[in-house]
Amino acid sequence: MAFPNLPAGQASGTVSAGPARRLIWVPIVHSHADLGSLGEAVRDAHAQRFGAATWEERVQMVDAFWQRVRGEVDRLALDYGRVRLYQDGLPNCGHEAAIIRDLAQSGSENHRLLADLMAKGARVVGTESPEFLIEEYELMRGILGALKSREDHHLTAAERKRSKAILDKRDAYIAERVAQTLGEGETGLLFLGMLHSIAGRLPDSVHVIRFFGGDTT
Repeated sequence: MAFPNLPAGQASGTVSAGPARRLIWVPIVHSHADLGSLGEAVRDAHAQRFGAATWEERVQMVDAFWQRVRGEVDRLALDYGRVRLYQDGLPNCGHEAAIIRDLAQSGSENHRLLADLMAKGARVVGTESPEFLIEEYELMRGILGALKSREDHHLTAAERKRSKAILDKRDAYIAERVAQTLGEGETGLLFLGMLHSIAGRLPDSVHVIRFFGGDTT
């Protein structure tokens, strides 16, 4: 399983302060610890389709990926007092910091990075709709259970369509949260899975920088 490399120079250097609202979009991969109660089912489904050895290989690759991301984020030299953190799967619920601490303690490198950035002064923002997250959780739980009995281990057309519809709703909500909470002269760090897309959902006043590929404007 291949993950994208961080291109030299694309994410490095200081992101200067200014009147514009800047959003650095960091496409991420999820670790076993990020998946919560679905983690074991995801691991079993992966092993069933690809073999147990590939799961261990994936774990090592994900850990290396996050160490690389951490290094690149450090090199941005941000003014963390003017940074807001947006996270895939983090509900807008009023308990965001506690959720991050719990997942960091469970071994999530993603959330360990968030916790460290918060300690430097960055402010975390509840990013996702709890309703949509629960909807996706119920769908995924059903899919993972059904995959065990399928010889081809593939999603049905109906499952793909439903999953895409939920993802679209999540992305619209995420974009709205960024637009509502990212202030003038602030920089947002958006840690978002690679299947998501917020392209075309944000106002022109938000200047988006792709962590893996340069400027979008």
